[in-house]
Amino acid sequence: MVIDFSNNRFFREIPETLGELHSLIILNLSHNCLTGPIPSSLGDLSKLESLDLSSNKLHGIIPPELKILGFLPVLNLSRNDLVGPIPQGKQFDTFTNDSYLGNWGLCGLPLSKSCDNDEESLTTIDPEDDGELNWKFSILMGYGSGLVFGLSMGYIVFTTGKPRWLVKIIERVQQRFIKWYTSELFG
Repeated sequence: MVIDFSNNRFFREIPETLGELHSLIILNLSHNCLTGPIPSSLGDLSKLESLDLSSNKLHGIIPPELKILGFLPVLNLSRNDLVGPIPQGKQFDTFTNDSYLGNWGLCGLPLSKSCDNDEESLTTIDPEDDGELNWKFSILMGYGSGLVFGLSMGYIVFTTGKPRWLVKIIERVQQRFIKWYTSELFG
């Protein structure tokens, strides 16, 4: 199910009832005049694969309930008035700066602007304490091990032939993208 109400003159707040549309896959409310905080009920949209709320007048924090969305490859919250730390974990670790451009009050990864809480916690870490790892080092270790594992698995998969389960996954994602793309072009 797709809802694309982009490029309209909608104003007021996003209704909480959108969270009841459990079959929703794509939600595009970009380029409107929507105000208010982002409803936390959007975290109930477990099938959501694309959320675009860019170019509105939304304010407040990004609800931590959005971290519940297990498969959200597309997120665009740019050009709003959002503030506070960007949620960390799950899909939020995969989004780039482009997802948050124009929200001068946002802080935390992937943005270069760190949050005040992060700066305080970094100053309280004792570099002599061997029991605590620096959070930057932890992130690098995670990315490094993930890269090595991913490259190893890719090498094994492609040298032994294409496994059927991988082909099915890629075909499903490709079909969903084609449906979404054609609906955007001709919808």
